Amino acid sequence: MDLQHLCTATIEIAKEAGAFIGKEAQAFNTDAVEYKDVNNVVSYVDKETEKMLVQRLSALLPEAGFITEEETVETDDNPLKWIIDPLDGTANFIHGLPVYSVSLALANGTDVLVGVVYNICTDECFYAWKNGGAFCNGKKISVSKNTLGTSLLSTGFPYYKFENQDRYLKILESLMQKTHGLRRMGSAAIDLAYTACGRFDGFYEYNLRSWDMAAGVLLVKEAGGIVTDFEGGENYLFGGDVVAGSGIHQELRAEITRYWF
Repeated sequence: MDLQHLCTATIEIAKEAGAFIGKEAQAFNTDAVEYKDVNNVVSYVDKETEKMLVQRLSALLPEAGFITEEETVETDDNPLKWIIDPLDGTANFIHGLPVYSVSLALANGTDVLVGVVYNICTDECFYAWKNGGAFCNGKKISVSKNTLGTSLLSTGFPYYKFENQDRYLKILESLMQKTHGLRRMGSAAIDLAYTACGRFDGFYEYNLRSWDMAAGVLLVKEAGGIVTDFEGGENYLFGGDVVAGSGIHQELRAEITRYWF
């Protein structure tokens, strides 16, 4: 496969989806919100965007299957799959907070080949293909070189598996005292994209799904960063927990392991 060509085509598809989401945001009615769980929301915008993406990506690469957040298509046994989050940051979107994105990745098993994160509200498109580097709007990006003591980190708040909440808060408390601060954007895809371009020095979260991180982890790796699960292994894409960063990765993961295990 010509991964660069696929990436270029995927960028255009992500931007088309972003244009639809941006238009719907102007007149979105919160009555259209549905609840997957008490604090896990979805809307017709997520669902319609996903249908659009499945149609366009199917035409681009008919041999690939899909993993989709809103289950537009059923997962099959094909290892080559598009991994789609049509609207990462749905809660932000429905509340009018301008931090949400389209996240698209092509993976062969756990090997991510192409990743695109389109930050709709800033019109920034972050993209990478395997062994091709990482970019934002045509400019090459790279991770930062800060230490933990001079870092700005990002994380996410759990919305299920609250039995791990106390350990998570211990990590948060420790890092508050050892860094320049932590941010919670509400879109893991944007968190990872910002880590890839050095705005954040590291990102960690648990309870994630593959569509939350697939594109973003490739961005970080192609930007010169390190990505592991909390244990330091490679079971992050489908394992649910991830640590991503630059030179601080080892320090950050050490802080996490002090309280997590």
